[in-house]
Amino acid sequence: MDYLKRLLVGRPLKSSEDEGQSLSRFAALAMLSSDALSSVAYGTEQIVVVLVTLSAAAIWYSLPIAAVVLVLLTSLILSYRQIIHAYPHGGGAYVVSSENLGKNAGLIAGGSLLIDYMLTVAVSVSAGAEAITSAIPSLYAHRVAISIVIVLLIMLMNLRGLRESAGFLMFPVYTFIAVITILILYGIFKVVTGMDAYHATAAPGALVPGVTIALLLRAFSSGSSSLTGVEAISNAVPFFKKPKAKNAAGTLAMMGLILGFFFTGITFLNYWYGIVPTTEVTVLSQVGSAVFGGQGIMYYLLQFSTALILAVAANTGFSAFPVLAYNLAKDKYLPHNYQDRGDRLGYSNGIITLALGSIVLLLIFQGSTERLIPLYSVGVFIPFTLSQTGMVLKWRKEGKNWFRKSIANIIGAAISFSIVVILFVFRLPDIWPFFIIMPILMYIFYRIHTHYKNVAEQLRIANDEPIKIHEYDGNTVVVLVGNVTQVNVGALNYAQSIGDYVIAMHVSLEENEEKEKEIRAEFKKHFPDIRFSVVRSPYRSIINPVTRYVKRISKTAKERNYTTTVLIPEFVPNKAWKRSLHNQTALRLRLKLAYRDDIIISTYNYHLKK
Repeated sequence: MDYLKRLLVGRPLKSSEDEGQSLSRFAALAMLSSDALSSVAYGTEQIVVVLVTLSAAAIWYSLPIAAVVLVLLTSLILSYRQIIHAYPHGGGAYVVSSENLGKNAGLIAGGSLLIDYMLTVAVSVSAGAEAITSAIPSLYAHRVAISIVIVLLIMLMNLRGLRESAGFLMFPVYTFIAVITILILYGIFKVVTGMDAYHATAAPGALVPGVTIALLLRAFSSGSSSLTGVEAISNAVPFFKKPKAKNAAGTLAMMGLILGFFFTGITFLNYWYGIVPTTEVTVLSQVGSAVFGGQGIMYYLLQFSTALILAVAANTGFSAFPVLAYNLAKDKYLPHNYQDRGDRLGYSNGIITLALGSIVLLLIFQGSTERLIPLYSVGVFIPFTLSQTGMVLKWRKEGKNWFRKSIANIIGAAISFSIVVILFVFRLPDIWPFFIIMPILMYIFYRIHTHYKNVAEQLRIANDEPIKIHEYDGNTVVVLVGNVTQVNVGALNYAQSIGDYVIAMHVSLEENEEKEKEIRAEFKKHFPDIRFSVVRSPYRSIINPVTRYVKRISKTAKERNYTTTVLIPEFVPNKAWKRSLHNQTALRLRLKLAYRDDIIISTYNYHLKK
């Protein structure tokens, strides 16, 4: 297993090598922006899918909707740059909301983002699988299996560490940036020069019968999914090279400019060519076919780069989820295991948890991007709303020029809150699981926090509290024995070295007096000075008879001012796989007896050589 781990994950890194894992802007853009940049592959499509439920002529409304999305993007980029400088240790929406709106708001933001990052992975790999099946339709029936394989590969990549993940991501991310830039510039060139005729389904401003505010709001909320992933950089500020905050803010600005250009260009080209979504071919695929003139090399390069970035876009979740889980664990709302670093200095437990949760979502929703998007949106816009509101309160408390500083936050909070309301009102049938998952998650947070609080309270020693050292008069050791074997002989010899009074206990599972006499006689032959007790078990159980017997011995030991130790002998095979060939009675006994506070449990291991 160690060899396999080294092969898949790599050699362990020293803690002193942590700074060497830090990311430059160039590497961080690839690692932390892949989700936001890749969302242009389905952001425009989600707007158009809603609009064409009324009529193809309604596609022109995607232009003003895209303009509002760009306003929201601008306010979010400006706001999260402020968050990066104000909270350079990372944590994003969770930390901002906790400090300025209270712990409940912080936990809602943190819980929403935990769900959202799982959905990020599920949506990204689902969209990647759809891009693959658009180019190779024969694989359409296997898109869920393709998605799961992609998740496992990205999990392994992240377990190998930050620098290796970033190095791997540079090719797909920068290839995608190059190809989409060529697509948009070449498309606009063809439009301006008249090489491609105007094929829009309706002119801007055309009155389309049946258009309602509700329809436009639904389309806007779906299109805003293009902005998911914007907050990831603010969560991962500690990953950057020094000066961390400056580099993180610069990377965020670069990402915002690229994302705005891509989203605007693809939405315009989709409108110009009058493209209508179909079930098995994505909108971006149709735009590429229209611009590049059929199924040429550039079209396939577009599909290939889109599939790659959609697949690796899940890496944003793998980068941000472990850091968020770390912050929640640090505040004692998640298990402390999420603070542990793996061999490659990454938060391995968070990475593995995210992968497993995403696979479950893929199986539940059968890899459907359209079904995942509404949940995806609500999971990110609630934290957006809370973090922007929190920043407004932060500037207000600081006083000087607070309104000027908070303009971007106010706009971002207002639009984000509007999207949350739209989702609650118009997409309730799609997002209802959120209202079940979040209360459960909040309950889990508080149960964990209460547990850690109680543990700390019970373990803490007050400064003025005298430490009581109890003097015991001796130690009673109960050794569980079967037949007289090398294991039991070694255990009894050890028991005599630590105990003042040793008892060998044997559980008889069958009504066979001759067998029992044989064991007793053999025991007395080797250990004449040790008390030998037999407990009969007519129900073929070992655990309960041992527990009852130890309880009686412990009571007697207390009366004599003795401690009670239960020594459980077991043999250890020379190969790990051989353990499965033997019963796990010793393990079950330890688990059962561990809940008794009046005994000490010890194990004697006898190691087999072959």
